[in-house]
Formats: sequence, C-alpha cells, structure tokens
Amino acid sequence: VCCVAGARVDVCAEPLQRNVLLCVQAADLTIQLSAERLKSAPAAPKSFGTVFTDHMLTIEWTEAEGWGAPRIQPFRNLSVHPACTSLHYSIQLFEGLKAYSGEDKRLRLFRPMLNMKRMSKSAQRVCLPTFDESELLECIRRLVELEQDWAFLSESSSHLYIRPTFISTEATLGLKKPTSALLYVIVCLVGSYFSSTSEGLSLWADPKYTRAAKGGNGDCKLGGNYGGSLAAQAEAQRFGCQQVLWLYGDDQQITEAGTMNVFLYWINEDGVEELATPPLDGIILPGVTRQSILDITRKWGEFAVSERYLTMDQLCSALEQRRVKEMFGSGTACMICHLSHIVYKGEKLSLPSLDGDSLLSTRITKEVEDIQFNNEHISWKLGRS
Repeated sequence: VCCVAGARVDVCAEPLQRNVLLCVQAADLTIQLSAERLKSAPAAPKSFGTVFTDHMLTIEWTEAEGWGAPRIQPFRNLSVHPACTSLHYSIQLFEGLKAYSGEDKRLRLFRPMLNMKRMSKSAQRVCLPTFDESELLECIRRLVELEQDWAFLSESSSHLYIRPTFISTEATLGLKKPTSALLYVIVCLVGSYFSSTSEGLSLWADPKYTRAAKGGNGDCKLGGNYGGSLAAQAEAQRFGCQQVLWLYGDDQQITEAGTMNVFLYWINEDGVEELATPPLDGIILPGVTRQSILDITRKWGEFAVSERYLTMDQLCSALEQRRVKEMFGSGTACMICHLSHIVYKGEKLSLPSLDGDSLLSTRITKEVEDIQFNNEHISWKLGRS
C-alpha cells in the first residue's frame, strides 16, 4: 500500500496469475477522452447514485480469446442481446467502494483489495471468469485518477462512489456457464443514501422474509440478492420503517439491517461489555466497513469484540433489562448508521437514543474517517494534477 502520483503501483504482494487468458492486463489499458469534459460544478445529487462522471472502464472477455484490452472511454449506454443471460438468469454481480478526498486535496481508496477479493469470490459463485485482482485495481485507479476533479467541484459531495460491475453477455435462453462477459466500472457523486437518519434508522423485523440461507449466495454481492428484497422493503415502509431487519431460522437470528451489516453494543448475558456482530457463516455479506470496525475495536482492547449469533429473544431480553448500549449498521454507502427502533411482533422496540460524542458508533466513525481521508498507510492515495 503506497502513495500514487501518476505512477504504476502494485498493491498486493500475492503472485500474479500467469495464464494470459485469465488476466486483466493494466499495461494494455487505452484511454479515449470524452469530447464533453466537466467544465463546471455539477448539481448536488438529490439521491445516491444519480450523477455520473464522464468516463467508464470496460473490459470484455470471451472463453475463446480470454480477456481483451481494458479501455477507458466516454460514459455511454450498454448494448446487449435481448437473450443476454445476465438479464434472464441474473448471471451478474457488482461491487461498491469510495474514493475519499483528504485535506491535502487527494483522493484515497479505502482498503480496495478487500473489494477486489470479494468481487472475485462473487464471480466464482456465478461461474464468471477469474481475473487478476491487482491488475483490475490498477485499471480502476487510472479511471478514478482521470475523474478525480469531480470530487472537488461540488461543495455538497467531496468523494466518489465506484461501482465495478460484471455481467454475462451470453446470448442464449439456455442456462449455462457463460462464454462471453463484460466487466465495467462507472463512477458517481455521493449523495445521501438514506432520506433521513438524523434520529437514527428505523427497522421492521418479521421472520416471514429471509434475505439468504445457508448454502446459498448471501455472502456474495449479486444483484439478485437485492432485487428480491424489495417486497419486504415495501412492507417495512407500510409499517413506518425505513429498512428491514433480516431474521433467519427458527430462533430468529439477527443477520443484516437492510443492506448493512449490523452491530450490537451491549452488556451480554454473562455481564460482559461486548460489541457483537453476526458471524460470516455464508448468509452474511463480508463488508469492508464491518471488517474495519472489528479491526479497530479489537485494537482498542477496551471491551469484548465478538462474531457470534444474536437472536431477537436475546435482544428483547437485553432491552427489557436495559443492557443495550447501542445498535448500528455499517456499509460502504452509509458507512455507519445509528439504529433508532425496531418494529417486531406489532411492538416498537426503542433502542438507546443518539447522544453525540458518547456513542460508540460516533467514536468509530471518527477513527474510520481519519483513515479514509488522511491515513497514507491503510488507504490507497491518488495524486492530483
């Protein structure tokens, strides 16, 4: 991990894959500049993921010829066959990471190799081809470096959201392993992910909906995991809540909060002060922010930090006995979000309210932001011309 100022940088000490058919080669990258480059400050995005930058990265793959040369080109619509299997069978995946602008007016990518590794795992789950993670990340770095001025032209948005996407382009109605695919990356300005979280996020919990099951693909970032959650999300809103608290199993294990990993800070059943989050057992997405929270709080050594199963019965008992200190969610889009209450079995379970700097989530947020915006040793720094 190191500083970048227009130079090629290796960010992973792992050996490169030598089979050219499996490798994205950043050295072959070509750039076609858009005729309409950004000339003035863009309008503030009204919501997350609505204002996109000038360029995109595309890399094509075929079983016969392997990976083609990476291209940065003007942002455009895609053209796919109507029988494309990514549309019919959801053979596709995506990732999400941010480039943060520091006080020195440089952008930093926060632990990007974790995103690349998760993307590779997702690709294997839907039989899309493997790729060299560090080579792809170098291509993404070049794209962000080209688009970095977008992060400094709007007072309302000082960092960029990066969305790598990988789709099958196989033109058949037969369900089969793809023989052609497209990997592309787009960049957008960061607006507010939730409409209002000033008092914390409200959740609706009902065991009739399940986000993922063991043996499935809940630990991969596949589009189908998200589209299938919309019916539950709509029902949560009818109950006056913003997101779903996903439960699993007969004992109603707490798994995720909306599209976030979830954390419970409490005095546990043994009287021990603990920060707990569900374990990565195949139904939990391994979030980058989640891992960072675990790393930071374990380094503090001030309380127990656990990856363990949590149930609604345990939470209800802890709330009744006033053992809950705080609940919060974490993710790339929202980073860390305080949870205010849960509607469960027709009752409103109120969680401890916001209390400024005394909140654990506030303290964690400050430390994570210091890493994201300023620390050169954990983030990946891009020079600015």
